Amino acid sequence: MKLPIGLSLSSLHESRWYEYLVRFALGGAATVLTGLISSYYGAAVGGLFLALPAIFCASATLIEKHEIRRKQEANLHGERRGQEAASLDAMGAALGAIGMLGFAVSFSWLVTDSVAAAFAVASLAWLLVSCATWLIWRLARQVQRERIADNRSGSAITRSRSN
Repeated sequence: MKLPIGLSLSSLHESRWYEYLVRFALGGAATVLTGLISSYYGAAVGGLFLALPAIFCASATLIEKHEIRRKQEANLHGERRGQEAASLDAMGAALGAIGMLGFAVSFSWLVTDSVAAAFAVASLAWLLVSCATWLIWRLARQVQRERIADNRSGSAITRSRSN
C-alpha cells in the first residue's frame, strides 16, 4: 500500500494575514497561560496544560471556512465539505495526541538519566506512535469502506435475485 503522505505549500496562499495572526495569538496566549499556571501551581499541574490545543480551534474553523469558500467559488454550497474537512483535521489532532502520550511517557521514564537523550528518544517515540496510530486508523477505514461496499453489492445481488 502506497502511503499518501506529502507536502503541499499551495494552501498557504488561501489564508489571509489575519488568520495567521489569530493562530499565533492563540498559541502565544496558551503558552503564557501555561507558564502562569505552572509558576503558580507548580510544574506538575502546569504540565497538564502543555497539551492545550490552542491553535486547533482556530485551525478547525479556518479549514471549514476555506472549504466552504472553495465550493462557493464553484457555485456549490460546501457546508458539508467544510465540516468533513474540519472533522478530518480533528482526527489528525487526536492521533497526534496519542503520539504525544508516547512522548510524555518515554520522556518521563528517561529524563532522570539525561535530558538530551530523553528528548531524542521521546521524539522518536512520538514519531513512531503517531505514524503507527495513523496507519492503524487508515487500515481500519479501508476495511470499513470495503465492508460497506460488500454490503451494498450483496444487497444489490439479493434484490436482483428476488426480482
